[in-house]
Amino acid sequence: MKLLFDQNLSHRLARLLEDLFPGSLHVRDVSLKTADDPVVWDYAKQHGFLIVSKDSDFHQRSFVLGPPPKVVWVRLGNCSTADVERLLRHHVHVIQVFDKDPEAAFLSLSW
Repeated sequence: MKLLFDQNLSHRLARLLEDLFPGSLHVRDVSLKTADDPVVWDYAKQHGFLIVSKDSDFHQRSFVLGPPPKVVWVRLGNCSTADVERLLRHHVHVIQVFDKDPEAAFLSLSW
């Protein structure tokens, strides 16, 4: 499973989490750093990514449009890249189950 990290998260996360989520990218890696949400959504859908974001707009979009793509909403407020990495590592099994569930569209993660 590949994650596409939204612009509101560090580009370093794709590399830091490569061992758990190989092939993951940040929107800046595919020239989408300043792209509108619908463009990021379509890219993730076309290329088989789960979107990881702190943006509630993707949360709303997932309810309206459904998957794919699926959305992982990081709900940590102001935090470090290390905090986000720890959260995703801690919940890797939950993310894997979420990815395999054909009915699931949205996953909210926090401590």
